[in-house]
Amino acid sequence: MVQEYQSPVRVYKHPFELIMVAYERRFPKCPLIPVFVDSEIISESQSKDGSILTTERRCTIDIDAPRLLKRIAGVEYLYFIQKNVLNRGERTLHIEVHNETFSNRVIVCERCNYTVHPDNEDWTCFEQTASLDIKSFFGFENMAEKIAMKQYASNIKKGKEIIEYYLRELEKEGITYIPRWTPHATRSLTARLHLPPPSTSRAIPVSRIMDVLPRKDSTELVCGSSDDKLDADYIRRYLGDLTPLQESCLIRLRQWLQETQKGKIPKDQHVLRFLRARDFNLEKAREFLCQSLTWRKQHQVDFLLDTWECPQLLQDYYTGGWHHHDRDGRPLYMLRLGQMDTKGLVRALGEEVLLRQVLSINEEGLNRCEENTKVFGQPISSWTCLVDLEGLNMRHLWRPGIKTLLKIIEVVEANYPETLDRLLIVRAPRIFPVLWTLVSPLIDENTRKKFLVYAGNNYQGPGGLVDYIDRELIPDFLGGDCMCDVPEGGMVPKSLYRTAEELESEENCLLTDTIYKSASIFKGAPYEMLIRITEASSVITWDFDVSKGNVTFNIYHSKRAPQLLGAHCITALGGAGGQLIDRSWVLGLDYSMVETALTCREGESIQGSHITRWPGFYILQWCFHSAPACSASNLPRVDDVLASLQVSSYKCKIMYYTEVLASHDFRSV
Repeated sequence: MVQEYQSPVRVYKHPFELIMVAYERRFPKCPLIPVFVDSEIISESQSKDGSILTTERRCTIDIDAPRLLKRIAGVEYLYFIQKNVLNRGERTLHIEVHNETFSNRVIVCERCNYTVHPDNEDWTCFEQTASLDIKSFFGFENMAEKIAMKQYASNIKKGKEIIEYYLRELEKEGITYIPRWTPHATRSLTARLHLPPPSTSRAIPVSRIMDVLPRKDSTELVCGSSDDKLDADYIRRYLGDLTPLQESCLIRLRQWLQETQKGKIPKDQHVLRFLRARDFNLEKAREFLCQSLTWRKQHQVDFLLDTWECPQLLQDYYTGGWHHHDRDGRPLYMLRLGQMDTKGLVRALGEEVLLRQVLSINEEGLNRCEENTKVFGQPISSWTCLVDLEGLNMRHLWRPGIKTLLKIIEVVEANYPETLDRLLIVRAPRIFPVLWTLVSPLIDENTRKKFLVYAGNNYQGPGGLVDYIDRELIPDFLGGDCMCDVPEGGMVPKSLYRTAEELESEENCLLTDTIYKSASIFKGAPYEMLIRITEASSVITWDFDVSKGNVTFNIYHSKRAPQLLGAHCITALGGAGGQLIDRSWVLGLDYSMVETALTCREGESIQGSHITRWPGFYILQWCFHSAPACSASNLPRVDDVLASLQVSSYKCKIMYYTEVLASHDFRSV
């Protein structure tokens, strides 16, 4: 399996020319990288005007591997070929590295770029990509892969430190300014290094360069366009300390979203939560995130805080609310569950309203995390929840209420992973174990580990709430001095209960008020939608997401209605689901293709339209797509192979929306 790495953009707040001098100090060997034993120049060439310098080196590496593995492999050192292309005019350095040792068993490819910062010509950017493909290694493939990735991650972490070390060394030697290359320059780079700077006013000590360069506020590092790339300083400031491989997973998943998702893509903090929930397994996180994004789009969750109007009854009887923050700056949510009439709320409001209330709380929690990140100057991506169970009794074990709670937990677990840092449960009564037995199976194991339960009043002493919440912020109903405006709840009047018929009509209808529809496509059984067009030049529009598998999308036209549906059954947006095209029909005779077939991969979002040329019946068709067989001379792309492997069954899933725009409406646009 190919292991890939993509670094964030690391910014050196020093000019490109000075960085290049510091970079050259790494050769022929670097004591700061013990595994880098030596290097020799194989070839060196320069363009006629001196602007481009190409250098090829042979580098000797001592991999920190077990002695037994080295003996089996029959080598003491590994050799790599490094090719550097320095363009002094454009102020770029491109580096390509590949292994010479075991090149028939292992393929290592690394590319690095030093470029000028797009917003500040006196800063330098560094970016790095690499791949490792171990085809065979004496039966030790897994061990070799782990050793290589561990060593590689260690060297990546040291890279910036090494450049900064040599910058300090240059400053000690008095080298604080390197003039830019010009076509008429006659002095060699080496000669220029030992000359004093043109004037003292331009000789800036390395340690003071950041003071005199134009500053860019840290909040401006947030990426705005799809072409932006994550900056290492931004990651550290807003997302936290990640290992090099974790940074790589974040960047690669973000790039995949930019390539496949149309329009707005989720924030980096949101993407990171899904990666953490899957232990930074890129493929699992991508599938997890893709399903959630489909759900968010289907139910318009991004607009929930703007559109959700909390009913007055819920404001009066829902005993939860936000309350300052914990000791680490995380938003703190209070829930007085023991005082809440869960049965009354379900009977009066139904599951749908309660679910939307919980979703709005989670959406607000995400916003509060962003705000607290700015306020406290550290990455905050989750919140703390304090649940007071005083008053919990048998009425809370009402089965429909438990059923509603389990549904809500399932939705939250699937779409808000890694948002709960800690759940503090206080004043747990004897009945709590019964409730926990019912609820815990639906809670993720990692989430269950975040639960802390205090029975009776043992939350007040050492090891209690004061370990997690500042004493002055402990709410008054728990013996603290801080006034908390969370409603006290009470029993919902039975006169406000919905009838049994009203509640039954909502059964299994959580968040179904959506313009999008879901469909499953099986191998050999396409999903088709029939649209009747009465006037030429009407416009058929579509918008669909592929949430599982790969599908092929087609549009056909027929002058006569499919026999499966009688003509009297067809509406403007008629039947969908069954196979409408009769098996006896002949393409080109009974029906025709009006758009080129489109193959859509898992995770893609597709929008399009078709201007109809004739009246009649149009069929939108989604088919299960299988990767075609190929010969050695016609190998598929790696992405296609990986995509085909991800299809674990003969079933694909889509979420779609279609609309027909009348010809007169279209002409008036």
